[in-house]
Amino acid sequence: MIEKFNGIFYLILFSIHFLGLGFYAYQMIIDNKRYREKFQIDETAATVMRMTGAIFLGSFLMALYIMFVRPNGVEATWAFFNLVFVQNFCVLIVNTYSIKIDKTGVMNDSNEAIIAPLVFTIISAILCYGLADKIYI
Repeated sequence: MIEKFNGIFYLILFSIHFLGLGFYAYQMIIDNKRYREKFQIDETAATVMRMTGAIFLGSFLMALYIMFVRPNGVEATWAFFNLVFVQNFCVLIVNTYSIKIDKTGVMNDSNEAIIAPLVFTIISAILCYGLADKIYI
């Protein structure tokens, strides 16, 4: 498995990234009430939050498929990695705008909503770069 990821470093980054997305998917879908309370979000947002969590869940499940089922590992998965990078970057931009500029409905201006997507964006960029010889074939 390690050779499919160009070494242990990229395997660990891949694991950290997608475990993180899986964690957010769990919070937004299953542990929705506690997540809403943490950020002081009204219960009317539960459905939209679960929809967003479902997108994270889809990426998490695809990562599990690539890691454990797909015979070629990450080979020729450029579309997946690029989509994940673009999604992470968009979440970073939108959250930064929402929390720091617009502030509509922001009750808890925790920087977690900016730091987490920043970390995910950086990790996904490193993965795209470090796995380029495998994903872009």
